Amino acid sequence: MSDTFPRQYARTQRFTLGDPRNVVVSADGSRVVFARSRAGDDPVNCLWVLDLATGDERLVADPVVLLGADDDESLPPEERARRERMREGAAGVTGYATDAAVTVVAFALSGRMFVGGLLSGQARELVVDGPVFDPRPDPVATRVAYVSGRSLRIAELDGSSWELAGETADEISWGSADFVAAEEMGRYRGYWWSPDGRSIAACRVDVGGVPTWHIADPAHPEQPATEIRYPAAGSTNPDVTLHVLALDGGSTEVRWDRTAYPYLAEVTWAGADRLLLTVQSRDQQSLMVLAADPHTGDTDPLFADGDRAWVELVPGTPQVLADGQLVMCADRDGARRLVVDGTPVTPTDLQVRAVVATHDDTVWFLANPIDDATVQHVHRWTSDGEVVALTTEPGIHTAAVGGGRTVLRSAVLDRPGAVTQVVDGPVITSHAAAPLVSVNATFHQYGDRRIATAVLLPHDHDGSPLPVLLDPYGGPHALRALRAHNALATSQWFADQGFAVVVADGSGTPGRGTEWEREVFHDLATTVLDDQITALQAAAHDHPLDLSRVGIRGWSFGGYLAALAVLRRPDVFHAAVAGAPVTEWRLYDTHYTERSLGDPGDDPAPYDASSLLPLADRLERPLLLVHGLADDNVVAAHTLQFSSALLAAGKPHEVLPLVGVTHMTPQEVVAEHLLLHQLEFLRRHLATPA
Repeated sequence: MSDTFPRQYARTQRFTLGDPRNVVVSADGSRVVFARSRAGDDPVNCLWVLDLATGDERLVADPVVLLGADDDESLPPEERARRERMREGAAGVTGYATDAAVTVVAFALSGRMFVGGLLSGQARELVVDGPVFDPRPDPVATRVAYVSGRSLRIAELDGSSWELAGETADEISWGSADFVAAEEMGRYRGYWWSPDGRSIAACRVDVGGVPTWHIADPAHPEQPATEIRYPAAGSTNPDVTLHVLALDGGSTEVRWDRTAYPYLAEVTWAGADRLLLTVQSRDQQSLMVLAADPHTGDTDPLFADGDRAWVELVPGTPQVLADGQLVMCADRDGARRLVVDGTPVTPTDLQVRAVVATHDDTVWFLANPIDDATVQHVHRWTSDGEVVALTTEPGIHTAAVGGGRTVLRSAVLDRPGAVTQVVDGPVITSHAAAPLVSVNATFHQYGDRRIATAVLLPHDHDGSPLPVLLDPYGGPHALRALRAHNALATSQWFADQGFAVVVADGSGTPGRGTEWEREVFHDLATTVLDDQITALQAAAHDHPLDLSRVGIRGWSFGGYLAALAVLRRPDVFHAAVAGAPVTEWRLYDTHYTERSLGDPGDDPAPYDASSLLPLADRLERPLLLVHGLADDNVVAAHTLQFSSALLAAGKPHEVLPLVGVTHMTPQEVVAEHLLLHQLEFLRRHLATPA
C-alpha cells in the first residue's frame, strides 16, 4: 500500500515522533539530556545523553528493554490525565526529572519507578510501593519523591518508601496539579523540592466542592460512566493550599489571602529559606508574587500587577537573578515586557512570550516583534541593559540553557521539521519523518489591522479560481500562521486537493500586544469572526479565490469559530467542519472562560452573546460536527446540546462521534480517516472535483 499524507500524518503523530524533546543541559555544561524515539513512526521515547566533549549520543533508558513493551498498558490515571493536559500522544519516557547537577534521573513507566545515572548511562527499576507518578530526585541526589494515588511519598535508593503526606478522603490529594492548573495555567506539577533536599513544598488539593460530571462510553454500556470533577464557568474551583513538609517531620502551611487570590499559578524555590509563589484573583484582573518563609509560612508581596481585563500568566516566571532581583513579565505601554526588579527592560516593539532561564545576571527569553507573531526568536538580556537576539532566521525558535551552553531548536518555512543544535556544538540527531507535502505558502498582513495571514495554493496551479478553505484556530494562546513548515503541512495537503487555504490569526491571538489580545474581553465572537472575513476578502485580491465556495474547518476554539462562521455569516461561508467545538461557554472551565467572559452568575450577557445555542435556528449551510466522546476538556455535551438545538429548529446537519477519543486524536486510524472524512465533506458541499 502506497503511503499518503493522511496515513503518514497519523502514523507519525503529526510528525512529532523521532524528534529530540524535553531537552535539559547539565549544570556544568558537559551533557545534554533528551528524550527521542528511534524512528519517525516509533511512539516509544527513549532517554539519551549527548556528551558535548565527544559529540557522542548515549542511550540511557529504553522502555522496551526495561519493560519488555511500551508503557501504555498500565498507566496510573494521574499519568493519563497529565498526558491529556499536555496533549501528549507518545509513550515511553514522556517526562523525567533530574537532580540539580543533572547526574541522576528518575522517570515512570507503566506506573513503576526507574532511576538512572547520567554519567554511567545505566538505568534500573527502583521497586517501590506504587503506582508511581511524577518521580523527582531531590537536588542532592539522595532520594526520590513521587505521587502515588492521592499521596506524596518518598523513595530511598534502597527501594524502601514511606508516605510524606496523604489523607483517606477521596476528594483530597497531595502533590498533583488540579485540572485548572494543568489545563489552563501551564502548571503540570504539584510539589517542589527545596534546594537542600530537606523539605518539599506541596499542594494539597480538595475537590470536594467541585461539580461532579459523568463521561460515559456509549459503545460499552456495560461499563460504568467515569466520574470527573469539572470546574465549569461560575462553579466552585478546587481548594488548593500550599504546605512545606519537612522530611524529618513537621508541616507548615504557607498563608496568603486565598479569598482574594484563590489561584496558585506557580511555585519556585529562591533558596533554602525563601519560597516564591504566584497567586491570581478569581477574575484574573490581579496577580501577586509572594515571598514565603518556609519555616513560618508567612508571606510578603514582591510584585503586584493588575489589568481591567486580565493579567496574563507568562511561562517561566517568576525567576531570581544571582543578586536577588526578581524577574517577571508584565504588559506595559502596550507590550508584554521583561520586568527586572519592577522595571521594564525590553523595548515596546518586542512581545515577550516566555522566560527560558536565568543565570547570574542574564535572562534568556522568547519573544517576537510586536507587529509579527509569525516568528519567535530566542533573546538574551544582561544586567548592563543589552538585549541580543540569538536567532535571526524567520521561524519558530526555542531554547534550553544550562552550564553556559545553549541548545536551540529551530523550525523554519523552507525545510521540514526542526533542527536542534548546541550553539557552537553538535546537532542532536532527529529521526522525525518529513511530510509528504512541500509547503507552498505566502505570508501577508491584511487590512488596516495587519492580520497575519498565510495563503497556501496547490503547486503549479494554473491561476483559475479555487474553492477556499479557512483553516484557523483563531483564539487565545495559540497561533496557526507560523513561518514553520510542519505547522502548515496539513493546510498544504488540503491545498493540494484543490483548495486555496487561508490561515489567519486575528483578534485575541497571542503575540500582537496588550490591546490586541484583550479585544475578545466579554466577546469571543465578533472581532474574531470579523478578522477572518477581512483576511479572506483581502486574500481574494492577491490570489485566485472563488468566494462563492468558501469552507472553514477548525478544532476546539477553531471548531467554535467554524460553526460560528456559518451561523452568523452564511453570506460568506458555505460549509463548515467544527471539531470538538465549545458551543456553550457555561460548559467550559473557570480559568479560561472567566478570563474572557467574566462570571456568568454576575453577568450572563457575555455568555449569551458568545454562545452558539441561541443561533441554532439560523443555520443555512452544511455543518459537520465532530467530537470525541471521551473528551474531558471540551466535553461531548457541547456538540450534543448544539445538535439537539439544531434538530429542534429543523436544521439538517451531520454529527461524527468519535468513540473512545479524547480532546486530542492520537489514534492512528482515527487521525487518518478524520482528515479524509473532512475532505469528502468539503468536496461534497463545495463541489470540488474528486
